[in-house]
Amino acid sequence: MAGPGIKTTTLGSPKMRLDKWLAQARFFKRRELASDMVSEGHLRLNGQHCAKPGHGVSVGDVLTFPQADRIRVIRILSLGTRRGPAPEAQTLYSDQDAAAFPDPASSLE
Repeated sequence: MAGPGIKTTTLGSPKMRLDKWLAQARFFKRRELASDMVSEGHLRLNGQHCAKPGHGVSVGDVLTFPQADRIRVIRILSLGTRRGPAPEAQTLYSDQDAAAFPDPASSLE
């Protein structure tokens, strides 16, 4: 059963608003900040520019957006039901650039 704020499309795959998912996954402190970033055109959804905060996202979608001093590439693994603690939020996505760019601090000896 889909949680609150999750809609099922005619094809049967559940979808959630992009700005809501970004806030639940804790990439932004507030949904308004996520909405502003998307509206300004700084996000790509599956390689295509997306400027609508209400665009539906589903499991398997790939998001590319700037955060602080880096570009995040995220694959959605799950649609959340609430904005929970950080460990819970980290189960919602897979960081695709972590394998391509290892942490430089870990290579220091």
